[in-house]
Amino acid sequence: MEGNRQERPSWELTSVRNAARLLKEFSRTDRELGVSELARRLGLATSTVHRLLATLAAERLLDRGATPGSYRLGLAMFDLGAAVAPTPDLQEAALPVMAVLRQTTGETVQLAVLDGLESVYVDRLESPHTVRIFSRVGTRLPAPTTATGKTLLAALAPRDLDDRLREWRPERATPYSIVDVDTLRARLREIADRGWAENREESRVGVVSVAAPVRGADGGVIAALSVAAPTTRATPSAQRRVREAVVDAAGVLSRRLGHGSGPAP
Repeated sequence: MEGNRQERPSWELTSVRNAARLLKEFSRTDRELGVSELARRLGLATSTVHRLLATLAAERLLDRGATPGSYRLGLAMFDLGAAVAPTPDLQEAALPVMAVLRQTTGETVQLAVLDGLESVYVDRLESPHTVRIFSRVGTRLPAPTTATGKTLLAALAPRDLDDRLREWRPERATPYSIVDVDTLRARLREIADRGWAENREESRVGVVSVAAPVRGADGGVIAALSVAAPTTRATPSAQRRVREAVVDAAGVLSRRLGHGSGPAP
């Protein structure tokens, strides 16, 4: 190793890595990108990027954009994304549990996993109410501002949590967001002790949520199950009822995934 440069494994295919890097440049804010821009971002020759784009387009991973010379993600990428499950059988096992939880609470139910310091929502069932919490599967939010994210952070091993918090650059999404690392650590210890987390307008004004951990067969926390509602419906009695329902549902889902010795409904 020379300086801070990491050596690449001898078996790594540079062309595949460059193709992966190229695909990752597309996002909600950069839906269409051209050859020159991609070459600049990736530090590759224009001719190399052109060959990568042509190959990925031939496989339907990319499509031609509206602007001449530009590209956008193709439908094959959507198909691949839809097939992703963060843990085998997690979403399949979660769907009936989430359906019952929505029926019980009448509110939006969400399933999230942790990616770095972001809570990624991998499934959701929308509330039947007229006033809803609008979002979508695939949404990423800073974990310290969400009930699911704090649930997942609270379950990390101390060293893992320390490593992630060193990279934390807090942003005040609302006046209620936690932006102090000591406050966050204290909150995470409380969550780990009691077994559930709440978000009171920390990621979005007017929205509250409560979450509980989902465990796999080995006992490790692999996801978080939550219920979100507008503050107008979140009375103290309603919140207690929702909290109990979420904790119970997360336990049921954990047993469906093999955690514990009890029956899996």
